[in-house]
Amino acid sequence: MFDLVIKDAEIHDGSGAKPVHGDLGVRDGKIAAIGPNLGAARETVKAEGLALAPGIIDGHTHYDAQITWDPFVDPSPALGVTTAILGNCGFTIAPCKPADRDLTMRHLTHVEGMSLDALRAGINWGFESFPQYLDMLEKNGVGPNVACFAGHSAIRTWVMGEEATERTATDEEIARMVALVREGMAAGAVGFASSTAEAHNGEGGTPMPSRLADDRELRALVRAMGDSGRGVYMLTKGSKTSIPYLEELAVEARRPVVIAALFHSNTNPTAAFTTLDQVNAARGRGRQLVAQTSCCPLSMDFTFKSPYLFESMESWKPAMAAHGDEALKKIYRDPSWRGAVKREIEAARGRLVFNGEWDKLFIVETAKPENRKLEGATLAQLAAAAGKEPLDFILDFALSEDLDTQFVAQLLHNDEKAVGKILADPNTHISLSDAGAHLTFFCDAGFGLHLMGHWSRDLGVLDLPNAVHRLTGQPAKLFGIQDRGFLREGLAADLMLFDPKTVARGPKRRAHDLPAGAARLTAGAIGLHGVWINGARAADEKGFCADPASRPGKVLRSFAA
Repeated sequence: MFDLVIKDAEIHDGSGAKPVHGDLGVRDGKIAAIGPNLGAARETVKAEGLALAPGIIDGHTHYDAQITWDPFVDPSPALGVTTAILGNCGFTIAPCKPADRDLTMRHLTHVEGMSLDALRAGINWGFESFPQYLDMLEKNGVGPNVACFAGHSAIRTWVMGEEATERTATDEEIARMVALVREGMAAGAVGFASSTAEAHNGEGGTPMPSRLADDRELRALVRAMGDSGRGVYMLTKGSKTSIPYLEELAVEARRPVVIAALFHSNTNPTAAFTTLDQVNAARGRGRQLVAQTSCCPLSMDFTFKSPYLFESMESWKPAMAAHGDEALKKIYRDPSWRGAVKREIEAARGRLVFNGEWDKLFIVETAKPENRKLEGATLAQLAAAAGKEPLDFILDFALSEDLDTQFVAQLLHNDEKAVGKILADPNTHISLSDAGAHLTFFCDAGFGLHLMGHWSRDLGVLDLPNAVHRLTGQPAKLFGIQDRGFLREGLAADLMLFDPKTVARGPKRRAHDLPAGAARLTAGAIGLHGVWINGARAADEKGFCADPASRPGKVLRSFAA
């Protein structure tokens, strides 16, 4: 007898092949049979023609902190995700010495837009080393399956302390970092992750530790990962890190290099395609380079108490270093500081997170009732009507509302024709949900539902079997996950049941349910009828439905070479 049979489904196996019609049976958390008219089961779900696919593998999350207080990493499982890859960009919380915990949390508050109060109240620090972190997750249990990168910034901080954000490392310090990478790989890391991106700044606008690494350090650490014979090097690339250089690292390590983040910019429309052409040329030479992209427009909700979209700018650093609202307001009022920001936006157009597209920046919610009539208007419209330059208008308006005005910026990846070309490239890795980070700014955890609904059904950029493959079988192979990503007998029963006619991500909403009552943006699913993790149901058509104490996921620690 089966534990579960899903009957009469359109079965997409994750390979990109055409679906077949039939039943799928589960026993002991694994797929036991696929075929017509399967036998009796303890539980039967009548799919009645709905699509059944492997669960989504989200390759770019930042749940490293959240998972220690929320093992089901809400909202991802209710959005079809059954496996999450943690530690991207190298922003892990392990290894971490007790003396460095507050520094680590303060950095995360800035670089990943996390609430410091929530981190301080929520993180379970029952570990110091990276192996101990994995052991703790296993002991406490996880909702979805998780794989974890060994993180460069955490490793650098362990070795160098506060100087990790100030200088290059000595040969002796690099040797200690190499030992930590080797330790992480031996313990079951999925790879090694890092960042050289200019937007990645920690407390006070200081660069995140990995950005201080020189060529000696980076090559040594990537080679140390590769010496294990497995693993992926994941990098969020800055403007000074070239694709030819990353090709050299792929050759030296003999391992794949996943490169984030490939976003199309309206102000520099050829840049993403130039990068993609370079990546594909390297692939043509047999190098394992993979460009990581998103299927969602990059938009951010923000206030000027924490305007992440401006913080990649050199001129914004005085504001990032300000302590308290009054010090911040003083900087915002300074005409010379404003002038420096305006000049940098103009000079660096197309290379920043925000590139001066004021027509794509909107007021979402005003703090004063008399200003409600302005909600929904663009900053370009409002500034023109007021006869001001846009930066002056938005700062003056925010100051007039005590910096409590909620804005939203549509930043990148909003030209659907251009984005469609990137998504259609069969070798791009569609991910970049950033789930677990920037919780007050956006929520892209439902990226997979958006790919299947908007890009496949509505626009036809990918057919549905290929869209499913790009979310399941393709990332499973990329990360060396051996028993997931496909619907085949003997593999784990990570399943997603959905209606292709209606599947989509639902509207975002603001919740105040983080530790210490901190706020976040979240979203639900549309057209999703069931999610199973290792055969245990985590979501139904109404949303998350698992017993929070059940924790059916696995901490993945063994990967294909």
